[in-house]
Amino acid sequence: MYICIMYSSELIKGTLKTIVLNLLKDNERMYGYEITQKVKDLTQNKIQITEGALYPTLHALEKQGDLTTEKEYIGKRVRKYYRLTDQGINTMQDRVNELADFMKTMRFLLDLDVKPGHA
Repeated sequence: MYICIMYSSELIKGTLKTIVLNLLKDNERMYGYEITQKVKDLTQNKIQITEGALYPTLHALEKQGDLTTEKEYIGKRVRKYYRLTDQGINTMQDRVNELADFMKTMRFLLDLDVKPGHA
C-alpha cells in the first residue's frame, strides 16, 4: 500500500524559495510546470507545489535579481524559462546554509538526534 504524506503548506511556504533556487542550481534552466513536476518526482509526491505558490515566488526572485527569464516560442505558445543569476547563486548558497543550520537547531531543540557538540 502506498501512502502519500504531504507536508503542511506553512512548511512549504517557508522553504519554497530555497527549494526553487537549489533546483535551478542543478538544472541550467527550467519552466514553471517543469519545476513543479521535478519537485513532485524528487520528493515522491511529498511536496507538491501549486502554481498559485510557485509563480509569485518566481516573480519575487526575478524582481530581487536572483533569476532571469527567457521566452521560447513553441508553436503558438510561449514558455518562460527561469535561470539563476550570479546573485541568485549566492542567495541560493546562503539560503541552503541557513536552512541546514535551522534543521540542525530544530533537531536539537526537539531532542531528535543531535546533541551539543555532535553535529
